[in-house]
Amino acid sequence: MVSFDPQSGESTKIFFSEDESQTVINLLCHRSDLYEELKRLAIGDGEGLPVELRLGAKVVGCDPEAGTISLNSGEVVHADLIIGADGIHSVVRTDILGEVQKPSPSGVSCFRTTFALSEGPELQWLTEKPSGTRNSLAKDGPFRMILMYPCRNETVLNFIGFYDDSLEDAGGWKSKGSREEIIAKFQDYHPKLLSVLDLPPQSEILKWQLGVLPRLPTWIRGRAALLGDAAHATLPFLGQGAAMAIEEAGALGCLLPAGTRVEDVPGRLEAYQDIRKERGDFVNHESVEQLKRLRRGGAAVQVQAKLVHYDALGAARECYEARFGRKSSST
Repeated sequence: MVSFDPQSGESTKIFFSEDESQTVINLLCHRSDLYEELKRLAIGDGEGLPVELRLGAKVVGCDPEAGTISLNSGEVVHADLIIGADGIHSVVRTDILGEVQKPSPSGVSCFRTTFALSEGPELQWLTEKPSGTRNSLAKDGPFRMILMYPCRNETVLNFIGFYDDSLEDAGGWKSKGSREEIIAKFQDYHPKLLSVLDLPPQSEILKWQLGVLPRLPTWIRGRAALLGDAAHATLPFLGQGAAMAIEEAGALGCLLPAGTRVEDVPGRLEAYQDIRKERGDFVNHESVEQLKRLRRGGAAVQVQAKLVHYDALGAARECYEARFGRKSSST
């Protein structure tokens, strides 16, 4: 990653391991591109039976023991397994916990948008080596930080502008913002950093209020389990939110292979929680601690070994073999 001084615009290259400059290439993608690829595999281009998408349907309730979900249309859908991957405001979470667990405001909101990224020497600082994010943390005043990175083969620039919202109405979880609002928040930043706002917009500007979800007592109940933000809504200051969801989905795939019996599902979900909850809770906690450090003006601290050098699929396969595979059946 590269950090920029907000006043001078001068850059500092940051490596989190001694050999990173030689061996690590950061692969950056747009979230919607990842979503579309996962959907393509799920609805027919992947292995196994294609999934059925129910567009326009909203889940309003879940019975984890019976394995049913209720839709706003009144329809009740029966399933062998229910995965609540329905985000920070999860409906499934309420029925697994038996109570509503709302996120609390973090005191930070952000502007999010994308721009069309064109070639030119004046923008070379966005794509030159080292690969990775470009960020700039304000030195004075309330917490503010700009984070940018190119994606889609360096044709799109993802822009996030974080700011302290503790003294103002944050506008709810997701509302529209404007270029003028961004400039007003970061008006003391170097023109080089704000020049990206002159690029052609690729999407509207949204303002997101960032919430913090406390550690949950459980992720599972009966034949239902939580995944991703529904289980451990993570602030974006470690860049691990989507990564944790992908890891957890992969772990479930290892623990619930084709041919799993319905009566075995609760036990497999217990194993899922055993190998995933500690890690998800750790990332949740560390993302909050990272924000605290940034608010104090300190440098970001990376726990790379814990985050990156972990084999989620390997851990799940090992758990499966130990508990449910040939090794366990022979003991």
